[in-house]
Amino acid sequence: MNNRLLDVIGLMRPKRADCNGRGRGLDGIAGIGAKRAIVTMTPPTRFALLFAVQFASLGAAMPFIPAVLSAGGLSATQLSIVLALGSVTRLLTSPASARLADGWGLRAVLVSGAALAALTLPAMALLQGFAMLLLVQLVHSVGVAPVVPLSDAAAIAEMRARPFDYGRVRAWGSIAFIVAAVAAGQLVSLTGPAAALWLAACCLGATALVAAGLPEPPGPRPRATGGMWEPLRHPGFRRLLPASALIQGSHAMYYGFATLHWQAAGLSAGMIGLLWAWGVVMEVALFLWGRRLVERLGAPGLATLAALAGVLRWLVTGATSELVPLFLAQTLHALSFGAMHLAAIRALAALPSGLGARAQTLHSSLGVGLASGAVMLASGPLYAAFGGHAFWVMAGLCGLGVVAGLRLRG
Repeated sequence: MNNRLLDVIGLMRPKRADCNGRGRGLDGIAGIGAKRAIVTMTPPTRFALLFAVQFASLGAAMPFIPAVLSAGGLSATQLSIVLALGSVTRLLTSPASARLADGWGLRAVLVSGAALAALTLPAMALLQGFAMLLLVQLVHSVGVAPVVPLSDAAAIAEMRARPFDYGRVRAWGSIAFIVAAVAAGQLVSLTGPAAALWLAACCLGATALVAAGLPEPPGPRPRATGGMWEPLRHPGFRRLLPASALIQGSHAMYYGFATLHWQAAGLSAGMIGLLWAWGVVMEVALFLWGRRLVERLGAPGLATLAALAGVLRWLVTGATSELVPLFLAQTLHALSFGAMHLAAIRALAALPSGLGARAQTLHSSLGVGLASGAVMLASGPLYAAFGGHAFWVMAGLCGLGVVAGLRLRG
């Protein structure tokens, strides 16, 4: 990506005034005109900003939503139910949003979803009790479901028309996640976990505004052929789903219970925020400087590497709460998450363009959401029974993920 976040278009030269004293070409300084500066964004810059604000919302909210729900009176089992049903809701609503996006355009669905998510997120911090928090989570999940997959689908569509380095653009999302996670950790230390959700809501509102200005790909829109399940007709897509389900799904325990586990071990909110942020620092390094590795390994190699890293990461996370091993384990986030994400993007970009939103969203819902929901549902009882050792079950899932990653070579 261009190192500048904005391309500032310089002032044009003034042109001679006509016989009526009116200047022509008043994009600069005409005889009687005023000075105007025109600021515009290239498509990669706009996508970088889109990823930045949406992942800032995740960085602020994700580490502390479990703490907010716990403060709202939920037990570990109730917490896992609320989080799991949120994943199931995203799973059920994503296909409908993708079909709408392929037919009517990505921007409208993306803007609407981000706005709804921004309006509902603060209610989690304001309400109490299982029933009310579950209702808010379900409505929020409907809104947030299309935000990330449709942003990726829009980026893939843009890359087909005007190629750019996806990893470097997507890195801005990870950088924003880091900044937001650290900032939210400090806010939580000062004012409590609700502050993180208000910060995340502001970022989701910004996501809706940025998405409204996304460029439309040049040329006619690819015709949306077939039904919602058309991507499943492609063998490469069918092989991708179990790899993503096992490797990305193994992160559900981390998303739901890592913060609570580390809090119980005596780590401060600020240190927990730093642990989350460090993992994403390593992810950024892969996105910014891992292009040669990505090109060399391709989707199968990346997925297999992600699975092997996940095995080691979850074994260490379940074995200790000491800071040095935890930071080393968090370093592997670059591979367990980042490498699998890049593998999926490469595999999805190889599909026909008319399947863009549906393929991306079905992958997000079936390959990630369904597995994450199932694992999240099991995570509450597992954590209640085994504490941090429940992470070893996630290591087992990644062991199966090694086999699924190798099958991508077919």
